[in-house]
Order: sequence, then C-alpha cells, then structure tokens
Amino acid sequence: MNVLPQDAVLILVDVQQAFNHPVWGRRNNPQAELHIAALLAAWRASDRPLIHVQHRSRRVDSLFHPDTPGFRVKPEAAPLPNEPVIYKEVNSSFIGTDLEQRLRAQGATTVVICGITTDHCVSTTTRMAGNLGFAALIVSDATATFERTGPDGRHYSAELMHNTALASLHEEFAQVVDTATVLAALAVKPDAD
Repeated sequence: MNVLPQDAVLILVDVQQAFNHPVWGRRNNPQAELHIAALLAAWRASDRPLIHVQHRSRRVDSLFHPDTPGFRVKPEAAPLPNEPVIYKEVNSSFIGTDLEQRLRAQGATTVVICGITTDHCVSTTTRMAGNLGFAALIVSDATATFERTGPDGRHYSAELMHNTALASLHEEFAQVVDTATVLAALAVKPDAD
C-alpha cells in the first residue's frame, strides 16, 4: 500500500470503557489504544473522513448500557464534537445503522478499521465491509481481544484469538496491515494529474 485514497474512511469500533472491566479476562495488545490514538491523530491531520462506532446495549445490566461508565469512549479515541458517531446494538457496525449509507453518500471505496474486539465486533464489521464491496483494511496492532473458553472447555489465549481472527480475515475479507503502514500511507501525497 503506497497511498490511501483521500476518501478512505477510518472506522473506530467500540473503543469503550466497558473493556476495562476484569470480567473479560486477559487481553492481548495492551498498546492498541496508543496505536488507535496515533491513527486518529494522523487521520484528522490528513483531513480524511472518519466514523466512530459505539456499542449501545438496551440491557440495563450490560456494561455497554448508556447509563453505565462502560458506555463511554476511552480518551484515546474520544470523538470531537463535529465527528460522526454511530450507535449499534449488535456485533456488526452495518446492522441497524446507517453506516453503509453514509459511506456510499461520501463516495468511499476504502475503509480502515480498528477497535475492540478483534474477533467479535471488529471482525464482523470488517467481514461485512468486504462483502459489501469496500476495500477493507484492518489494523492489526490497533485492535485487541480477550482470552476465550471454547464449548469443550478448552482455553484459548487472547493472542491466539487475535491472530486467528486476523488470519481468517486476511486476503478474504480485508488486507491486514499495521499502524506504521497506515501512517506511512497517510504521509504520502497522491500524484497530481
């Protein structure tokens, strides 16, 4: 990737305080929020479009209910007053929202996706973006997930969950890239015709 198109949209998925809760267990990539912050700052400086996505649960006992501290966005990804925020109730940022319509109205063909968690909402959003015909990039070090236990009781580390989610997406639904690659592509100016 040499350069990102000017209409490439950064999509920040569920970078919320709820994921600080110990109920999730061990997490991989403790630097994810720092990479997200770097992407967000560079994106803003490049004057490209971006969209924040927040999970909003209707369940009052959910960490993602609007009345809980967990609903709030982490400071590294806090939206500015003029930046669009979409609220979703399921894993995909496209289901029950106007995300696709917004992207189409902007003429976007490329989306760059980061956030939490790699194997749930980030993956589901990335898969749908690819299926809908967008050139999707998922930023590997600007995503993170947690350990999981399978239906047979087998334990899977957070790093294994993260890596297998990315491997499943790569070159099928998206291109997996890292923050440094995206930042370099933002710094390159397209050739003038």
